[in-house]
Amino acid sequence: MGTDGSAEGIPWQPPSAVEQRLYDAANSADWDTFLAVLAGTDLFLPTSRELADATAGSGRPFPYTPFHDERFKGLSLPVWTRGALPRPVADRVFERVELQHLARALPRSIRWLALNPGTPAETYLPADTRRWRKAARHPVAEDQLKTLWNGPRSGPLAHGMACGALLMVNNGAPWNQLGWQSGGYSEERALLRRWWGVGGRPGWQRMQQRLLRCEVISPAWEFVLRVRQAMILEYGAVPGPGQWRETTERVVLSRTADVVDRTGKPPGFDLDADIALVQDVIGRVLRYEARFRADGLLDQGACVRSVVSWDLGRASCMARWGLGARYSSVAETEAAVLRTGAVARQAYRSWSEFAMGYVLGRCLHFDSEGFGDWYTEMREAHRILSTHQESPWLSVPWEQETADRTER
Repeated sequence: MGTDGSAEGIPWQPPSAVEQRLYDAANSADWDTFLAVLAGTDLFLPTSRELADATAGSGRPFPYTPFHDERFKGLSLPVWTRGALPRPVADRVFERVELQHLARALPRSIRWLALNPGTPAETYLPADTRRWRKAARHPVAEDQLKTLWNGPRSGPLAHGMACGALLMVNNGAPWNQLGWQSGGYSEERALLRRWWGVGGRPGWQRMQQRLLRCEVISPAWEFVLRVRQAMILEYGAVPGPGQWRETTERVVLSRTADVVDRTGKPPGFDLDADIALVQDVIGRVLRYEARFRADGLLDQGACVRSVVSWDLGRASCMARWGLGARYSSVAETEAAVLRTGAVARQAYRSWSEFAMGYVLGRCLHFDSEGFGDWYTEMREAHRILSTHQESPWLSVPWEQETADRTER
């Protein structure tokens, strides 16, 4: 095992807390702790994209790709921890597994587990599946907020990634991983198809652009919030519920009259139904905001500015999901993440404002005022991101910092 980790006198820096714990346990020969850490994290098996595509949906076992290392007798199976994964390339992908799965399914011909081969933390473990199963009963759990220490942690790219942090933290995924591999290649494809109806590159491109243009959220949600923001700008205070409702109805009626005057025809929609819809949305927003204040997510007297962050937060994630599924390139993913951050800065003034728009959008979409998991998950993710020492909300400025770029 390589534990020196130095290159030209520079000590090796672990890419995340997982690799740090593994490194420390190996250096102290504490193999019980080493295996417990390994049992509590995701592992990734390499394969060719062609082979993964050929195997997908066939019901066949995952195709292992063992190799022979002349230093060890017998075959070795390469696996990587999340932080040690190499940069994504088009024709090589990774599938996610757990140590417990390997303990059950490892072929008998494999004698060694080659963990993070070719890195300074390379470790070869004997294929003692009984010991692996024992470790899996008492795993060392990871933090819910995961940070790659070798990933972007400042600057515009980190800001764009942090726009997806609520969802990443909720899913237990690293908030700043560009080469998205957290679910594995096949798993990412399956999730995109199931949740988003995205089954290929064209579908991913269309959905990515719709999210960046904030076209997936309901127009009615954003409409009523914009009416309220206009009233705040005009009167200098948050309007009361009655005033907000009356003004919103007047705006709907005025816009309808404009359509009739312009076309000379009756509106092609049910005006009464539209008024009822926006009044219902206002009521839902007010009740959610009251709950947000009671739970400490929203300051007293404050209100949600906009819900476009519900689309923008998902746009940040969609960019990386697309890379994990190989529907996008690294360059496309970076561009989409950067665009996410730029659009978010135009709509909001702080992480707090962005976060509350995201939480409200998620609740309006999924929760139906049940205040169930769709809400409580976000309340917990919000708490973590508001307090965790590695939270990007505490380390990545909302406003882009301008550095002195004087040429020397």
